[in-house]
Amino acid sequence: MSKSPPLSLISLLCSAIALTSLAGCEQKADPINTAMQADKTAGINAPSIEQTKAIAEEAFIYGLPIVMNYAVMQEFVVDKNSGQYKAPLNSIYNDEQVFTYKDTAVVTPNSDTPYSMLWLDLRAEPMVISVPAVEKQRYYSVQLVDGNAYNYGYIGSRATGIEPGDYLVVGPDWQGTTPAGINKVFQSTTPFGLSIFRTQLFDATDMPNVLKVQAGYKAQPLSAFLNQPAPAPAAKIDFLPATTAGIKANFYQYLDAALQFVPVTADTKELRARLASIGIGPGKTFEFKDLSLEHKAAVLLAMKEGDDKVSQYLESGVKNINGWKVGAVFGDRSFYSGDWLMRAAAAKGGIYGNDAVEAMYPMTRTTATGELLDGSKHKYSLTFAPGQLPPVNAFWSVTMYDGKSQLLIENPINRYLINTPMLPNMQKNSDGSLTLYIQKDSPGADKQANWLPAPDGEIYLVMRLYWPKTEAPSILPAGAGSWSPPGIVQAD
Repeated sequence: MSKSPPLSLISLLCSAIALTSLAGCEQKADPINTAMQADKTAGINAPSIEQTKAIAEEAFIYGLPIVMNYAVMQEFVVDKNSGQYKAPLNSIYNDEQVFTYKDTAVVTPNSDTPYSMLWLDLRAEPMVISVPAVEKQRYYSVQLVDGNAYNYGYIGSRATGIEPGDYLVVGPDWQGTTPAGINKVFQSTTPFGLSIFRTQLFDATDMPNVLKVQAGYKAQPLSAFLNQPAPAPAAKIDFLPATTAGIKANFYQYLDAALQFVPVTADTKELRARLASIGIGPGKTFEFKDLSLEHKAAVLLAMKEGDDKVSQYLESGVKNINGWKVGAVFGDRSFYSGDWLMRAAAAKGGIYGNDAVEAMYPMTRTTATGELLDGSKHKYSLTFAPGQLPPVNAFWSVTMYDGKSQLLIENPINRYLINTPMLPNMQKNSDGSLTLYIQKDSPGADKQANWLPAPDGEIYLVMRLYWPKTEAPSILPAGAGSWSPPGIVQAD
């Protein structure tokens, strides 16, 4: 889900050029030189410029999901004036509508299901998430995501069933016993994390029913659940202000702030030590403007090359099937197993995506033959052959985004996607196939039910298969399933 559009570093490069021209201005101590001097004092060989560049690139790739998440948290629960504020920590916010083009804090947002969101603060004590009984035909899920962008657990139709239940969410240091009445315990790797509730909406008239389900979602401290005295509250934090739009210009500064809330683990100990060797980490203040000219150049190049590698992974690290990128890039700590590049690519492609067993996300910017999709130049179509709609236990959708920002687009019919509940109102072809018309202008009244409005420019499409079937035909295993998404073709 963060209005961190794909990181273009042009503006950062330009601002750096302007900054380096102010040769006569007084500067603070170069944070990299300061860190190096500390290493020398401790008898450690300080990194060379080339090593500094390599570490800064490593920091970018490792830190991208962490920074994106930190910035979204700022906008959703810290800064009440962000324009995207939802609710305080440990309070559920229920959105009474699906996302539209006005929602800009999260890239590639889902517009299928109204969201409920709960940002957890697990420092003082665990939290209990309670869910109501949900009718079998209505898909819902509660995705638990921590500050590492790991999906550390699921509640919902697929994972735990449709019965009511109480689930305990604990922080990284919790070692208690499971209380009576708790269905399952989920442990986050960080003290702060996001819980994303997705509740299926069948159509506009169904919203009151969704609101009833949302009203059944509850969150309370463990002490309240057990009717016991509450422990002392956690200390107040003065979070470093951050915005998703400011990531590219303040990346390492944001990373310093975010890493305060990401404990070092066995698989990150050596990496975090390397980051600290150039002044990146908790309690540090990495100010780009204070760097020497040579360190500015090294860091800028590191960010650019790191971003290029992330983009390249999105292109080649997953399988190309009929122009769609199909792969599994979201999961828990064991799923990533230290593959920071895959984790960064997942965040850039659309942070807060689900595990493959919960949802699959074929995505494309091209036709089946590789031409870039551009609504200002062409009309396109996508046809599902008879009996070949996406195979799911819940439902599927195809969502349109602006190719540059990866945000939903304003359009004359306020339609951002086509999904399963819309099928009864759509026109099928004489052979039983289904064609979607992907273009910026209406294809005409007779085809408008099948029209997915496109931007007047670059197009980015994401197909979502919620709770994909595992028996054939299936999109699973990712990239090697027996069902494949059909390619998009130029229609003019």
